[in-house]
Amino acid sequence: MQMNITFRQFGTSDSLKEYAREKVDRVNRLLDRAGEAHVVLSLERHLHHADITIHSGSWVLRGREKSEDMYASIDLAMDKIERQLRRYKDKLKTHHGKERVHHRQGLVDQLARGVRHAVFDMPEDQDAAPAAPVEAKAPAAPAPSAEASQDESTHRVLRTTHLTVKPMRVDEAVMQMNLMNNDFYVFHNVETDSMCVLYRRKDGQYGLIEPHEPAPAAAAASGR
Repeated sequence: MQMNITFRQFGTSDSLKEYAREKVDRVNRLLDRAGEAHVVLSLERHLHHADITIHSGSWVLRGREKSEDMYASIDLAMDKIERQLRRYKDKLKTHHGKERVHHRQGLVDQLARGVRHAVFDMPEDQDAAPAAPVEAKAPAAPAPSAEASQDESTHRVLRTTHLTVKPMRVDEAVMQMNLMNNDFYVFHNVETDSMCVLYRRKDGQYGLIEPHEPAPAAAAASGR
């Protein structure tokens, strides 16, 4: 298995590299189809974060954890991956070979802007470009108060995340969301041919957000 290890906010460690490689290789033996792994180890606010992603065919397994020790964080992240892998091991073997990836970036970007704030933890891949200044053609309005400026800044989009959307059934989306240890998942529902968002409810069950096509204006007018 090809593996990439990235260190952020602290120096490279050969011992951590070897430790992470051994952990990933152990899980790789459980996979029917070898792929690649990405390990990101970072230090944030005195906590050691381990973010491990493993690709196997069309499926993605992910574990993220943090603790006061990087070795412990790696263990905890890999434990998450291993639990989900053992849970879906048979299904992973059954579904291998069905890899189909559609890039519907326009729809995903629109959807991401509406769901990525606060409630969900999404990977931060790219800074959003700042809005270009616009020259005023009317008399300048009074400067906003400090309180108003602070309120507006809390709603500013600071990051943009690009997602790869896969066509699948709802049960497959549930499986993929769990393999990634996420609380939500964006996918293309092949049964309804629409972009959907699957999410985990507080009661442990699942919810599904589907687009609803509004009734044509003509039909609404005829009903008056």
